[in-house]
Amino acid sequence: MTLKKFGRFIPGIAWFFVILFLITLPKEDMPDAVGWWGWLEKLHFDKWVHAGMFAIQTWLLIIPVNKFDIPIKEKWQWMIRVCMAAIVWGIFTEIIQLYVPGRSFDLLDWAADSLGALLALLLAKRLFLRNLEKKSID
Repeated sequence: MTLKKFGRFIPGIAWFFVILFLITLPKEDMPDAVGWWGWLEKLHFDKWVHAGMFAIQTWLLIIPVNKFDIPIKEKWQWMIRVCMAAIVWGIFTEIIQLYVPGRSFDLLDWAADSLGALLALLLAKRLFLRNLEKKSID
């Protein structure tokens, strides 16, 4: 892989470190959902944040894969690998949080991480691969 192609992954790699930073913040350094923000707890806002973070992570790593000059089937396989890596990263973030003061392992957080990654994958398939399939048919 050339340096230029590797450079396309920098936003996804940077986002990886943003997630790492956020999950290692001790509980007391996290914003507290009290007062008028308390209604967010009823909407499971935390789970939406998890899904969003991992959707962004997956998306930022799928975009460079989409630019690879490879057959559609192979491109799709790489996108699936990116998604699976994000899901694995999600479970590792929960394991890491076992060692962060005030934080804990939460299987529902991992489920939200996984859902975000899968949604990004499905969006990529819809936007990128279907357009390529149509072009190859024409």
